[in-house]
Order: sequence, then C-alpha cells, then structure tokens
Amino acid sequence: MNTIIRDITNYLELFAPLSLQEDYDNAGLIVGNPETVVTGVLVSLDSTEEVVDEAIRLGCNLIVAHHPIIFKGLKKITGKTYIERTIIKAIKNDIAIYAIHTNLDNVVGGVNFKIAEKLGLQNVQILSPKANQLLKLTVFVPSQNAETVAAALYGAGAGQIGNYSECSFQVAGIGTFKPNDSANPTIGSADVLEKVDEVRIEVILPFYLQNQVLTAMKAAHIYEEVAYYISPIQNKNQEVGSGAIGNLPEPMETIQFLTFLKEVMQLGIIKHTVLLNKKIERIAVCGGAGGFLLNDAISSKADIFITSDFKYHEFFDANNRIIIADIGHYESEQFTKDLLVSYLSEKFTNFAVCLSNTQTNPVYYF
Repeated sequence: MNTIIRDITNYLELFAPLSLQEDYDNAGLIVGNPETVVTGVLVSLDSTEEVVDEAIRLGCNLIVAHHPIIFKGLKKITGKTYIERTIIKAIKNDIAIYAIHTNLDNVVGGVNFKIAEKLGLQNVQILSPKANQLLKLTVFVPSQNAETVAAALYGAGAGQIGNYSECSFQVAGIGTFKPNDSANPTIGSADVLEKVDEVRIEVILPFYLQNQVLTAMKAAHIYEEVAYYISPIQNKNQEVGSGAIGNLPEPMETIQFLTFLKEVMQLGIIKHTVLLNKKIERIAVCGGAGGFLLNDAISSKADIFITSDFKYHEFFDANNRIIIADIGHYESEQFTKDLLVSYLSEKFTNFAVCLSNTQTNPVYYF
C-alpha cells in the first residue's frame, strides 16, 4: 500500500502536535498536496533552493524541515527573494515542504532533549513547563462498565502524569435517571426512575487529545447518553514546554566541559559570559533563540545555559549567577535532523528517508 504525504505528517504530529506550536509559528504542510504518494523524504534544518535541488537529485518529493520557509503571508511570488524562489522551484518540481518547528521544541524527546542526549545528560526534564495545557475529564459509568471505560480512556492518551500512566480517581455512588418515551436505555424503562450503582472516573488529559479521548470514552460506554463534563486546569504540563535541564553523570571543570561541548556539538566557537569558579554539573539547554529562558535556567540552579542568539546587553543578565554559552542558532539545532530521520525511519521502510547534506547555515566565522 502506497504511503501518502498525509501519512507522514500525521505520524510527525503524533510526536509533536501542531497545536503545541507557538502563536507566531507556521508549522505544518506549507507546500504540496497531502494526498500525494511519497517517493522519498529529505530531512533538513531549513528549506532553501539548494535543499530542493538535493531533493530532486535524490528522488525525494517531500522535504521535512525544522524551520518553516514561510513565517508571514506572501503577497507576491515573483522569485525576488530566496523564499519565493524556493517555493517556485518546489512547486515546479512537485516537491512538498513540511515544517515541524516550535511544536518539536515543546515536547519531551524533541529538539532540546536531543541536545541533552548529545551531552549525555541524565534525569532530563522540561526547563519551563507550560500551564493551561491540561483538561480534567469526569465521567459517570455503571459499575460493571467502569474498567472497560477506564481502559479506553487510558488507551486514548488520558491518565498520563509524568512517568506514571493509567492515573485516575474513582469513587462509587448512585446515579439516577428517568428515560422518556423516545429513549432507548441500556438499563431501565421509559418513565421509570432508575437508581444505578455507578463509578465517577476522573482523568487528566492534554487539551489536544480531547476529541480522541471523548470518542474512545463514548465507544466504550454502555449508556445511550453519557454523563460527563470537562474542566480546564491550570497545572503545568510537565510533558510540554520550553528548553530542557539535566545533570552530567559526573561534575566537570568549566574549561574541560567547554572543550567537551565544542567537540560534541561540533562547534568552531562559543560565546560565553565570565567563567565562574565552580564545576559544571547541572545544565540547561534550549535550541535556537533561548534568551527568554535565562531566569528559568537560573531558578533551576543550572551551572550553565547553552543556547543561542543572545544580544550583547543580554549577556549582562547572567550577573555572575550562571554561565551563558551561546553556541549559534544552527549549531544548537543541527542534530534535529538526526532526530527526525531516526523517528521516520522506524515507521516507514518502503522508501528512503534521507539526511540532507546541504549546508544551510547562513552564518560563517573567519
């Protein structure tokens, strides 16, 4: 059976749902028809004319890039800019372009966890978990159906809290209802008040799984009309957020660690604040521009914050409380390509998933 672009994008969005991208972002399918049969996938950090040329040479008709080729609306496509030229070339050659950007930044196992993996960090967690990402579902189930409904909820992704699954609160009670003449009750008869032993089940779920969980719940429930309600909760979702933080297996002297960082991340240069007289053990990271997370890194007791795109005056904000290590935007995210190739290759084996060899870093050092 042929694999179409929609199959690829759906699988990517299981890992990093589009609903988790930041408001300013433009992740998703940017160019192409989702029903097109895939001949090959080229994974790149950016979409450029050279990357499209590489896709043509390799016979790949889908480019999966970290950075979106379009952030803002285009009023003209005349080939004046590299963005316009890239889109024109992709369309002329029937090549689709998909971006998986801040949604991949914001999930466990995403961009920042790849950096942590390269550094060998342990006990890695989201540095700045997001609030208002969770819902509480409460459903009332006849006792004999409670285990079946609970299992359906868990299977659809509800009841996951950190490293624990199948989490719920359940309490027994009496449910009452009176069917009318139009009802088709599983239990009871028309115009007769029924009292049934029921279980109240409460589970937490990410907001983007709401439809999936409700569908599974209703399919497993035996009542014609399911009694339930959903409440937003302000708890931070430890599985969604910005940056990552973890610990080295053993503390390292600062110079030793910076040398290690250059080797592992393949860096030519590191811009950093004053080196503090302490060993490096707890490390915060953020791929791309991570200056907005500096206070989170400090409050999390990180010894060093590895990220990019710090402005001159922002380096002063370290204030001898932490070392800022600016390693460059491209350099911080370059291994995202390996992450995506590995993820896609595990699922799709009937066509090539290729790692782009095109150098798309626009910054050079002399």
